[in-house]
Amino acid sequence: MRVLVVDDEVRLADGVRRGLEAEGFAVDVASDGVDGLWFAREHDYDAIILDVMMPGMSGYSVCRTLRAEGDWTPILMLTAKDGEWDEVEGLDTGADDYLVKPFRFAVLVARLRALIRRGARERPTVLEVGDLRLDPASRRVDRGGRAIELTAREFAVLQFLMRHAGAVVSKREVLSGVWDHAFEGDPNIVEVYIGRLRDKVDRPFGRSSITTLRGAGYRLGPDD
Repeated sequence: MRVLVVDDEVRLADGVRRGLEAEGFAVDVASDGVDGLWFAREHDYDAIILDVMMPGMSGYSVCRTLRAEGDWTPILMLTAKDGEWDEVEGLDTGADDYLVKPFRFAVLVARLRALIRRGARERPTVLEVGDLRLDPASRRVDRGGRAIELTAREFAVLQFLMRHAGAVVSKREVLSGVWDHAFEGDPNIVEVYIGRLRDKVDRPFGRSSITTLRGAGYRLGPDD
């Protein structure tokens, strides 16, 4: 099993390399994000151990770039950060697991073996409705080839609508699918985001693909 370790802490990276080699892994080491991305592009690996905070290019950027290029090699992120939002960001960029420094080497190996057993994930299917295109892997949206900038929540609402293209979805279904079942805020927040999406994916293009059916919900089609 071949593993790439990307970490700018030389002693830690060398210790991980020696430990993994003792466990039977073949290991390559890169000391920054730029070199790590080059190694990942040039060679096939069973898994990548990727530090977050590095010079040149962060682990988040390396992970995001690989996923956008269709590389779904399992990635285990290492970081000294322990805030929950750091973990969320790491997983949202496409990482498969997250381990906070300092860590026990036995735990690292166990998680690494678990990732390798699962194998590489398939790239999420690109969603297309008419000339509207949403790529969950790269988190990009475009219409007719023209890029559209969306916030994370706007992206999530649009993705939900596109996954149910042609069907009528209720306000409650959007809330439970994009927020959560325990959401206790104003349900009209859905209308706010529908309005924002119309301003970004419809009106600038002279389209009306997102429609409201009074008393029923919303429907996204090629151009209603």
